[in-house]
Amino acid sequence: MRVKATINGRRIERDVPDSITLLHFLREDLGLTGTKEGCGSGECGACTVLMNGRTVNACLVLAAEIDGAVIETIEAESKDGKLSKLQEKFHKHHASQCGFCTPGMVMSLKSLVRENPKPSEEEIREAIDGNFCRCTGYKQIIEAVQDATGQLKKPEDIHYA
Repeated sequence: MRVKATINGRRIERDVPDSITLLHFLREDLGLTGTKEGCGSGECGACTVLMNGRTVNACLVLAAEIDGAVIETIEAESKDGKLSKLQEKFHKHHASQCGFCTPGMVMSLKSLVRENPKPSEEEIREAIDGNFCRCTGYKQIIEAVQDATGQLKKPEDIHYA
């Protein structure tokens, strides 16, 4: 099938086999290897990308389904060698350890912050509910988003019981 789409701001037109997933099309045909394959069944979120502004698991979308779509991957996050604000805060808060889940996390959180520039902690947790991380325990990820959105409490503002 012939598909036309915009991927990371670039128009593409390609023939794709009926059975290839968006994940494999991005990685193998386009060389966009930032999108990771974890489980291959939509359970881990490592392959999260944005399709028409909404998060999708690229392992569950057939490449043939992207005809006319706008796709954003982690590669579009940095511009001219400069990290996005969210990526900078991930780095600052050590929100990536092994880094395998980070592209999917960032894309899920980008979608959230686009729709809700000041998400609550509960909304942040809900946005990454389908993204699994084995290394950080999520605390640093939540702090990175809070910092990126100007909501991180200063240590002197936190009162422990």
